[in-house]
Amino acid sequence: MRATPTPWRSAAVLAAGLAALTACGSGGGASGAGAGTPRTGGTLTFAVGSDTGCADPQQVGSNDTIYSVRQVVDSLTDQDPATGKIVPWLAQSWTISGDARTFTFHLRPGVTFSDGSALTAEVVKANFDAIPKLGPLGILAEGYLSGYQGTDVVDDLTFKVRFKQPNAQFLQATATHSLGIEAAASVRKTPQQRCSEGIAGSGPFTLQKYVPSQSITLAARKGYAWGSSLWKKPGAAYLDRIVFKILPESGVRTGGLQSGQLDAIGSVGRADESALKASGVRLLARANPGVAFGLSPNNARPPLNDEKVRQAIALGIDRRQIAQTVFPSGTRPATSPLAHTTPGYADVGAPLSFDQARAKALLDSGGWTPGTDGIRRKDGKPLAFTVKWFANAATNKPALELVQQQLKAIGVRLDLKEQAIAQIAQVQTSGDFDALWGNVTRADPDILRGSYSSRLANTYKLPASGLDALLDGQAAEPDQGKRFDLVARAQRDIVRHAYTIPVVELQTELGVAKKVHGVLFDASSRIQLHDTWVG
Repeated sequence: MRATPTPWRSAAVLAAGLAALTACGSGGGASGAGAGTPRTGGTLTFAVGSDTGCADPQQVGSNDTIYSVRQVVDSLTDQDPATGKIVPWLAQSWTISGDARTFTFHLRPGVTFSDGSALTAEVVKANFDAIPKLGPLGILAEGYLSGYQGTDVVDDLTFKVRFKQPNAQFLQATATHSLGIEAAASVRKTPQQRCSEGIAGSGPFTLQKYVPSQSITLAARKGYAWGSSLWKKPGAAYLDRIVFKILPESGVRTGGLQSGQLDAIGSVGRADESALKASGVRLLARANPGVAFGLSPNNARPPLNDEKVRQAIALGIDRRQIAQTVFPSGTRPATSPLAHTTPGYADVGAPLSFDQARAKALLDSGGWTPGTDGIRRKDGKPLAFTVKWFANAATNKPALELVQQQLKAIGVRLDLKEQAIAQIAQVQTSGDFDALWGNVTRADPDILRGSYSSRLANTYKLPASGLDALLDGQAAEPDQGKRFDLVARAQRDIVRHAYTIPVVELQTELGVAKKVHGVLFDASSRIQLHDTWVG
């Protein structure tokens, strides 16, 4: 089976929204596309709101940090954001066995890492062999390699990746930053060393300096000549340097961009859009595919182990109000566990509608009676739970405060507890939470299996059920139509039991100065800066 006609490769075409870029002031997915002759050199200063405390692409899951570390590694493949098609990058071509258990890749020659070592099939094997041993921070990469049996080296530039069972999602996974290829010397480091020291990649930029919670500085690689087939510029990047500054306050980021101290900012909030546009800043936005932003309950801990309580909470949230009040313009209320830009998305309808009367009736039937303070009680205990959240997006706190108000109206007390961003993986793996707030970005529906299968990490403590068979089935199904049918059934099952409570679809919105051109969104709505120039 050759690379082009693989049946699931064009999966994203079904979700036409995958290509939809709602960019103010520039179209086609790039800031200032076509605005003058590109210039080589210069520094881009980009401000983000948070830092996860790790500089290893294979262990990073937060957008603010992915923006920087993504520039350091290349992937075997890339994914066209306009079509969802998987295209060459480090791999020139590939074939897939009929049962989708064996993937054979042919690497392009001449690729080197920033430490001077060469890209070979042995290095890719070392990467894949080491990923299952990364630990808590490598949960995304480990999920992409679920069922991994091993990698066979055929020759210096050819290798075969084998899985125990059919693995339809793997090809798309090779386009993600989580499976970005690192030099052998970096792979040999401990996960902690890779986080603190960074890694050597083959990407267009190298990590020059990392100061946790302050800045990440990248330098362009001279002689770089193996970029993605989606990029316009051959060879090395235009920019000499990129400095990512960690500025948690949205007002500081906005003011810095307006004053010219910054060239671009992430996490633009609705309240800042008008001022930025008035000052001539371009706003670039794209909906993130994957698991929608919402409440992820610990399904084994009271009171959220009560299905009726979870269902009532889902009905008691006015998603449209939250999307239109807190999030950037164009943000859509969640209508599924998956964002509409995800291949295989299905609108699940009524269970995610706003219906206070029905929510109250569910709680009444479950024995939760209103108290004098308006909070319901059962067996003397209040209907209350705590959401742990992280300040890795400016919208997190105001969104949760609005959810808090809405749930109080149906008799549910929601307490909020902020956690340090560096503790995200620790909190998730510990299970010590009532509910978490967040999302997971990926342009493939298998993200549902990684998040909600009781047979994998099972972060949210779901019970073993028929959902597991649906999730395993879609991962093994090479026929796109049949796979998407299983994905749709899984979405309906997740929402029917309220295993998770989707609220809004995350939309990435950036502010970019007039002088900055060629900032590109990839298929996962993260940024690619190889083609970016300043002038």
